Amino acid sequence: MASTLKCLSLLVLAFLVIDAANGQGLKLGFYSKTCPKAESIIHETVASYVSYNPTFAAALLRMHFHDCFVRGCDGSVLLNSTSTNQTEKAAIPNLSVRGWSIIDAAKAAVEKVCPGVVSCADILALSARDSVAMIKGPWWNVPTGRRDGRVSNIADAFTNLPAPFANVTALKASFASKGLDAKDLAILSGGHTIGVAACAGFSQRLYNFTGKGDSDPSLDSEYVARLKLKCKPTNFVTTAEMDPGSFKTFDSSYYKLVSKRRGLFTSDAALLDDPVTKSYVRSQAINNGPTFFKDFSVSMEKMGAIEVLTGNAGEIRKHCAFIN
Repeated sequence: MASTLKCLSLLVLAFLVIDAANGQGLKLGFYSKTCPKAESIIHETVASYVSYNPTFAAALLRMHFHDCFVRGCDGSVLLNSTSTNQTEKAAIPNLSVRGWSIIDAAKAAVEKVCPGVVSCADILALSARDSVAMIKGPWWNVPTGRRDGRVSNIADAFTNLPAPFANVTALKASFASKGLDAKDLAILSGGHTIGVAACAGFSQRLYNFTGKGDSDPSLDSEYVARLKLKCKPTNFVTTAEMDPGSFKTFDSSYYKLVSKRRGLFTSDAALLDDPVTKSYVRSQAINNGPTFFKDFSVSMEKMGAIEVLTGNAGEIRKHCAFIN
């Protein structure tokens, strides 16, 4: 009997560990009693920025992705470097991230009403969702209750963030390490339907793909010619629309671009190199994205629960750029 009880206890413990890893400490309306106006305050703050500049939606979505893929969705991407530690913000992939001031403004507004209650990690997750919905994108559930991490290292960003020049094998491995599958990869890549990219991120595909002054053969030759007019070999500052014509509106047109071999990054083109991701791209491109919004919502909910800190773990920062 004793051994049976011991086995049951171990089994329960195992399930608890798995639940914690999958974000089971989160719940919808976590702040309904401790800060009932939190989500509306965050929404209003984000709206004031996105209504002025719709490209902030892409910036906040990207920031949320970069946060969750490094140490989980714990707000570690928001921390500033110190004299003794370079944080994730200092990593090359994060140097072009925008929207820090939006999160700071939302945090300041919430702190005036409910000091020390709402985490920066939750503010970022809610801001990403709200901003996408504001530009005609999908709305997904954002369970709250995340705690803020106290650790942020530049090396972690380099190790964990998928590179724009990664092939599909590397991309699938990166996503799998976060509990996401190949379909999630294809779906979340659809976030590239909004925003812009610096020429530096894809210039090698235009001018020196194999080190011989050639272009990437997987990139449509007519599109290469158009991009070269915008991005000169030494121009690393100019930006190009990720989804020309609708980069300020969240829609499924990204998949039509990829299927025509016009995705800007190598990682976009790589979606055509795997049967699962290719099938998803084709199905959304041919049928005008019939399930994309629903699929994106599901995958974003999964991503938002990656390695979250809940309960007594971490802290609730007073300012999102600094640990307490």
